Amino acid sequence: MHQKAIGYLRVSSAAQAKDGKDGFPRQREAIRAFCLARRLELIEEHADAGVSGTVPLEGRQGLSGALERCVELGAGTLVVEKADRLGRDLIVSEMAVRAFLEAGVSIVTADTGESLTDADGDPSRKLIRQVLNAVAEYERSALVAKLRAARDRKRRGGGHAVGCYGFGEHPQRPDEADTLARIRELRRTAKCRRRATCGAIADTLNTEGRASRTGRPWTHAMVRHVLQARVAQVVHRGAG
Repeated sequence: MHQKAIGYLRVSSAAQAKDGKDGFPRQREAIRAFCLARRLELIEEHADAGVSGTVPLEGRQGLSGALERCVELGAGTLVVEKADRLGRDLIVSEMAVRAFLEAGVSIVTADTGESLTDADGDPSRKLIRQVLNAVAEYERSALVAKLRAARDRKRRGGGHAVGCYGFGEHPQRPDEADTLARIRELRRTAKCRRRATCGAIADTLNTEGRASRTGRPWTHAMVRHVLQARVAQVVHRGAG
């Protein structure tokens, strides 16, 4: 069985979408040829027409849709014709790469076969990735502090300090955060092996004795729900 892949195309103007030299036809052919050569099953194609390469993930309907469908369909690879089709601004590009990485999806270019999710050979990408990781850690810490302060205020006012947390976000349940990290680790595509399915991840979590929020054994649907919730959070981050 071939690994599933989704193609992503982007042009900066609507006219380019019909231009065989610089538009969608050329990108589409390059992506299809790459998938055929690499024995990838190209199951869908998503595109953004007339969208600048400096627009972030949450502003691109095509790219956001590709991310959501990768999770829904179990596609472990997003294929773009060239790196600049993902983004012309390195920070914008790396923020999109981070979102796909968190969903366990690798991004590769059809022209060179380069993996944009592997920053080891690119010092600039590696630096930006480290900065984004530091910012994300700060945001998590700040969120925990704000939630704790809000609960304390509510408790002092005689209310119930109860909130709705996504899996892995509850400040008093560090085991969930650890399990979420494990789910993301298992979901990522590793070299020389295919990406684990939601069912396989559930089996691993149960074997390792990791508890779900309900206390019931992990299932394919439960793992999928956690991953989809995480993708939705990443895609819409900053949109408001």
